[in-house]
Amino acid sequence: MNQRSVVTNLRQHHAIEHATVTLLSQRLPGLQLVARSDLQGFSVFGPVATADLRAAAEEALRRLQAGESGLAVHPNCGTNLVTAGVLSGVAAMMASSGRQRSFWDRLPGAVLAATVALIAAIPLGRWVQTNLTTSPQVNDLCIAAVERLGDGPVKAHRVVIESR
Repeated sequence: MNQRSVVTNLRQHHAIEHATVTLLSQRLPGLQLVARSDLQGFSVFGPVATADLRAAAEEALRRLQAGESGLAVHPNCGTNLVTAGVLSGVAAMMASSGRQRSFWDRLPGAVLAATVALIAAIPLGRWVQTNLTTSPQVNDLCIAAVERLGDGPVKAHRVVIESR
């Protein structure tokens, strides 16, 4: 598998993961899930029935294929957290640099810079998801399997995605 196809697969699987979690959240209010995409599809951790997950994944894929690209972006994506962390950390470091001033003199500027960075991270995180970490261009894909993983106390499932 070449590098482009690895990145493309991850972005596509990430989009289907987001769309699936969005649909499950709409159908089952209060449901708390964690999901992670990979080269074969994605894993879902949380109290969801296999049949509900399969139905949501298949509908998510159909809706992305029908052009509902907004489903590929999710507000609770880890991309948003990473974007916020990097921006606020860099902003705080830059604002607090300089050895002439004491820590206490540098702290207000660092807090202000980190806060402004966190505000900017909201739309930037959405942009990063839309343009870098997800791709709703999933027309050549299908849900191959949805499988329960083990019988442990935490429900876990694998959603396997294949090319048609």
